[in-house]
Amino acid sequence: MKSNLRSDIRFFYESKVNLRDRSELKRFIETLFKSEKRSLKSLNYIFCSDKRLLSINNQYLQHNFYTDIISFGLSGQGEPTEAEIYISIDRVKENASDHKETFTRELHRVIFHGALHLCGYRDKTKREKSIMRVKEDSYLNKYFRV
Repeated sequence: MKSNLRSDIRFFYESKVNLRDRSELKRFIETLFKSEKRSLKSLNYIFCSDKRLLSINNQYLQHNFYTDIISFGLSGQGEPTEAEIYISIDRVKENASDHKETFTRELHRVIFHGALHLCGYRDKTKREKSIMRVKEDSYLNKYFRV
């Protein structure tokens, strides 16, 4: 039986970020999950600083390096996805500059990247990174209607 309940997607800001059209973005993230044949219950995006994400990386993953995103799946196997995604606004700004990309587009790339991780995509090997990049680009182009 199909549920008519919408998923619960929320955005929290520990670091200042101008995220426009949040309702449209939420609908698009739901569409991404449907396209990947994954059910979604709740998803919290937390936008924070490098310092905060480094602390999380150290505490929970025992990694002592900066990263742009950390995704924590909170649901059990076979259950609809519940998760928290932490995004470093500092890293997104730097990555946008390094890749000669707009901040807005890079921010959305990272938002979709986190969702794709929760859909089962990885990025440890060269092949996995390549597949992830193709998926990110595809969803970015659909979202921005390129």
